[in-house]
Parts: sequence; C-alpha cells; structure tokens
Amino acid sequence: MDLRLAAYAVCIEDGRVLLARHAPPEEESNWTLPGGGVEHAEDPLDAVIREVAEETGLEAVVERLLGVDSRVVPAGERRLPGRPELHNVGIFYRVRVTGGRLRPKPDGETADSVWIPLSEVARLGRSSLVDIGLALARTAPPTGRVAPVPVGGLIQH
Repeated sequence: MDLRLAAYAVCIEDGRVLLARHAPPEEESNWTLPGGGVEHAEDPLDAVIREVAEETGLEAVVERLLGVDSRVVPAGERRLPGRPELHNVGIFYRVRVTGGRLRPKPDGETADSVWIPLSEVARLGRSSLVDIGLALARTAPPTGRVAPVPVGGLIQH
C-alpha cells in the first residue's frame, strides 16, 4: 500500500471558494482545493501555506484546523495503473488570503486557480477533496471528520 500525507486549504471569501484546476498530462482535468503532499520533515501547516503560494500565487495564513480525512483508494481506482492501493491522509485547514496575485502554477499540473461561487461547485468535475473540505468548513464537526464522500460522476478520487 502507498501512503500519502497531504495538507489542503479551504479558503472561502464572499460566497466563493478558491479552487485549482488539476490538469496532469494525458489525464482528464478536475477541480481541487489548493494543497498537496507534505514533504519530508515538513510541518503540515507550513505545507499548506507553501502549496497555496505554489499553486495559486497567493499568500495565506492558517486560521484554524478543520479536520482530517483518511481514505483508502483501491488499486483499480488509481489514476496510474499497476499501483497498489493508496492510503491518503488529508489535513484540512481554513486559510485566509493576505496578499499575492492569482495565477496558475508555473510549469506545473495546476492549469488555473480561480474563485468559484459556492453555488456552482456541485456542477464542476472535482476531486472528493473539495466536498470534504467544504463539509468540514460548513459543519465544523467536533471530531474533525465528516461522512465519506462517494466517488463517481462529477466527483473523483
């Protein structure tokens, strides 16, 4: 089993959420939260701030920890065939933008970074991370966990 520890930013302002369009080569693009893998010896809080800057060009500060999502992606549902199942542990933070200029990640897999009205999110092809992050922000569960988000249709791993 592969293991991935990642940190994700949930930034909501004026009824809009900050999303990044993940567009890997030779794969279908989808919308996701800014964020990504925690590097060796990196604190997840530092990772989420770094990822927001890298993927969107914006500077941000963490306002609070929202929660943690732990899920196993079966081998047959992974984007890369032949890989074992993936245990993804995602740490979600509420962040606030403090500066910078919105732009896509240079030379990366992030094609666009945009503010999307919350009312339009359900119509987007998106990662389950978006739904998890928004549910955490909306409900603030005391355990830091929300019900699993089913994958299929417009929602992908």
